[in-house]
Amino acid sequence: MLAIKQEALRTITALPDDADIDDIMYRLYILDKIRKGQQAIEHKQVLSSEELKREIETW
Repeated sequence: MLAIKQEALRTITALPDDADIDDIMYRLYILDKIRKGQQAIEHKQVLSSEELKREIETW
């Protein structure tokens, strides 16, 4: 994986020149969520479909 700063810069650079700060912040937020999801998968910190169904039933 690219370093976080490199990913952020690449993401910002890919935005149109007229992107505002909200667009930039949203893209970086999504980038962060994807990165954290990938790390959770790597560390086996995920629920199976069955575990999720059981958890939802307790709501």
